[in-house]
Amino acid sequence: RVDAAGKSMGDVSVGVSSTCVRGPVIAGHSESVFVRCREPLTADRVRAALAEAPGVTLIDEGYVPGKHPQPRDCAGTDDVFVGRIRNDVGCPGAVSMWIVADNLRKGAALNAVQIAERLV
Repeated sequence: RVDAAGKSMGDVSVGVSSTCVRGPVIAGHSESVFVRCREPLTADRVRAALAEAPGVTLIDEGYVPGKHPQPRDCAGTDDVFVGRIRNDVGCPGAVSMWIVADNLRKGAALNAVQIAERLV
């Protein structure tokens, strides 16, 4: 099965298993993301890469209730907020994380503009 994520990334071999949970928020999308690549990942390696990534705000203080990215943190911003980065215990070499973004600001149109700006 070819899913939309694989098509949009230009690689139909990319498999995506997603779950959507709707909650009452003014603005924002939240995602629990599981990442497994050809080469093993570690939470430290992903954390270091995301700390340097433009457009990413890292809020990763371990598991402290209320100290992870929440929709209210990202409201009115263009950044994607990432936290709760951890090695996946069920799949060694994979990483899980929590991601939120303001869906009214960060989406297909802004992404297209930002990609175009980087290509120019």
